[in-house]
Amino acid sequence: MTAHPPTSALLAHSTRFWDKTARKYAASPIADMAGYEHTLQRVRQRLRPTDRVLELGSGTATTALRLAAATGHYTAADLSPAMVDIARQKLKEAPPDVQQKLHLIVTDADAHLPAPAPADGYGMDQTKTAEGWDTVLAFNLLHLVPDLGHTLAQVVRHLRPGGLFISKTACIAHMNPLVPHVALPVLRLLKVIPPIHVLNEDQLLTAIERSGLIIDSVEHHATPQRSRDWRPYVVARKPEA
Repeated sequence: MTAHPPTSALLAHSTRFWDKTARKYAASPIADMAGYEHTLQRVRQRLRPTDRVLELGSGTATTALRLAAATGHYTAADLSPAMVDIARQKLKEAPPDVQQKLHLIVTDADAHLPAPAPADGYGMDQTKTAEGWDTVLAFNLLHLVPDLGHTLAQVVRHLRPGGLFISKTACIAHMNPLVPHVALPVLRLLKVIPPIHVLNEDQLLTAIERSGLIIDSVEHHATPQRSRDWRPYVVARKPEA
């Protein structure tokens, strides 16, 4: 997988798709709530109260609103203005500490990653701000980005040495073969879905390692009621300088 900046046409197509589906997406229930809660628990165990966290593809901030209180500062980024508008409405109803720590922005995961904010009274170390984010999160995102190698390269570039990258990604190659080989090609032809990578778990882990990250752990959090867990939860670390 080569790492090239995505074209503006691909990003525009993805933005239109997610803007159009934002309200439906926000109203959709989480399919495996127990598995989702387990993921949140495992992420919290990795976060420190001084961490500067960036979440890519944050959607309507469902996860950001649950995790922000465990951090020093949390920036949730999504390329869809409609998604972020819904997130901002939700943030107005959040507890005061979450409102202070959580920052919502519109940007894509490939070309415009922000730098961490300066220390703001939550115990962040000002001297480390220039080094990058302590943790970058990407949930249900990596199979959707136009160029996986480029996105991972951006993540590595913006992480501080020793910082964590935590993701949970749909490996569609493990689904029913009718999905990647029949349904997706038809939907692509009709241009009704954004770009989707048909990855298997080995390909995903290889891409992460090729970016320069070191994989700490790979877990599967789906509950037994689900026939197969095809969303590996991966924790990877940027090497120390």
